[in-house]
Amino acid sequence: MIFIKNQSLKSYNTFGLTYYAENFAEFNSKKELCEILHNNEDPLLILGGGSNILLTTNFKGTVLKNNILGIKKINDTNDNVIVKVGAGVVWHDFVLWCIKNNLSGVENLSLIPGSVGAAPMQNIGAYGVEIKSVFEKLDAINIANKTEESFNNNECNFKYRSSIFKEELKGKYIITHVYFKLSKKHLYNISYGDIQDELEKMEVKKLSLKSISDAIINIRSNKLPNPNKIGNSGSFFKNPIINQKKFDNLKTYYPDIIGYKTSNDKMKIAAGWMIEKAGYKGYRKGDAGVYNKQALVLINHGNASGQEILNLAKEIQNKIYIKFKIKLEPEVNII
Repeated sequence: MIFIKNQSLKSYNTFGLTYYAENFAEFNSKKELCEILHNNEDPLLILGGGSNILLTTNFKGTVLKNNILGIKKINDTNDNVIVKVGAGVVWHDFVLWCIKNNLSGVENLSLIPGSVGAAPMQNIGAYGVEIKSVFEKLDAINIANKTEESFNNNECNFKYRSSIFKEELKGKYIITHVYFKLSKKHLYNISYGDIQDELEKMEVKKLSLKSISDAIINIRSNKLPNPNKIGNSGSFFKNPIINQKKFDNLKTYYPDIIGYKTSNDKMKIAAGWMIEKAGYKGYRKGDAGVYNKQALVLINHGNASGQEILNLAKEIQNKIYIKFKIKLEPEVNII
């Protein structure tokens, strides 16, 4: 196993931040991962696609890049297929594989950056779908004792943009494979956001997995910056959930408030709408900024440091709390 000393992480994080890892290694299998763990006593940072982290300093320890690949059908019934996917597979590549194989369930999650292994950690979601709706189980290596364990849907304790791996078990396991239960019957979900409008623009006459995926790709491409051109991690903040009474009160002051009902007495507010209302859309401080097409996205104009982006995030959080009395929580992991 080859360890690289003082490895630049600029190409391994979508913010394009220039920080270094004291040690760096890539693993392509569970066996290689266990070999690394048996010979390592340093603090660990596991990278997939590097799309959901904000580095603020050099990492004093070992950064591991998960390159476990493979997509395999392991159970096929009349209605559903269980698919085993390597944690290092690019998430959007997996979505395209599902569409090519006529399997429904993840088409609304098209073009989300990152790896398959990060999907259950974050309980990624978009356009009315969360990963927990198609998640079957995952395999992970316990870092402490180097043994493999499996976690089913309930055991992952999925929450909005979170799971047990971001809370109680944070930093204690490394996900190697994820299993999804996909449907052979196409259950289209086009009720959320701008999907219907985009499908009309595309002049789609008959719905398909591909047409929905294409519509979402168009929407995301128009709203979100390409990290290969502008450093970013997608949505920086979670959309906060508040009670109906507070939402109704805000609506008296802001009739155009954007919110979605999550239960009988809970509403999810669009964090991007609040940030825009606070005057931060297109805002820039040095090379740290807020994207001018989607205020939920913080960007690196070129030479921002992670700390400068974090300082901007904290400034926005403070302004939102003063204006709306709502606390914004980061969706990204801050290192």
